[in-house]
Amino acid sequence: MQLRTPRPMPENPDVIVDSEQRAWSGRFAVDLIRFRHRRFDGKMSEPRIWELWRRGRAAALVPYDPVTDRVVLIEQFRLPALAAGIEPVMVELPAGLVEDGEDPEPAMLREMREEARMDADRLEHIGSYLLSAGSSDELLDLFVGRVHAPEAGPDGIVGHGGAAVEGEDIRVLSWPADKAIELALTGRIPNGVTAIGLLWLAAKRDDLRKRWSTP
Repeated sequence: MQLRTPRPMPENPDVIVDSEQRAWSGRFAVDLIRFRHRRFDGKMSEPRIWELWRRGRAAALVPYDPVTDRVVLIEQFRLPALAAGIEPVMVELPAGLVEDGEDPEPAMLREMREEARMDADRLEHIGSYLLSAGSSDELLDLFVGRVHAPEAGPDGIVGHGGAAVEGEDIRVLSWPADKAIELALTGRIPNGVTAIGLLWLAAKRDDLRKRWSTP
């Protein structure tokens, strides 16, 4: 993944940014922001200092096959999950960061090819979500895409994907939509974006099947 340039802080009439200091510059930047903001009583707050993790834009896709009624998911190791005390091999949607000068939609298609080795021939935008409002500026655009789900073994495993140059070790899954949705509904999908996407699919699946089951 290429290093990205953090976006400048937007101006806002209810926020005064007194200073910005780069505290760390590695794969991602961390800035110390000294600021004041307007309170609900109309007064300005006292000066505050916040650590802001500058991850920027991201995109994720719910890959859905309306003919076979299956979703394509991935599994990979996540160190932050281990640090949080949960299972570090997580079931996820294909997702990735948007590079400088790139739009979310082509970024999502690029990530889909890298991680799952497949394309989506239709895309619809579901929404934009701030993933960690207390610490990071990462804003994720979530899409649903029509795919042809590959055949899987009895365990739901299709094969492997990921960009070798980035050291990715990804397992590709093809699950019945009912199974994936049930896991999300019962709290067994701890990845937040994946849970949002599957719960959205639960609400919209019938409509997608009507509209997407023909070429």
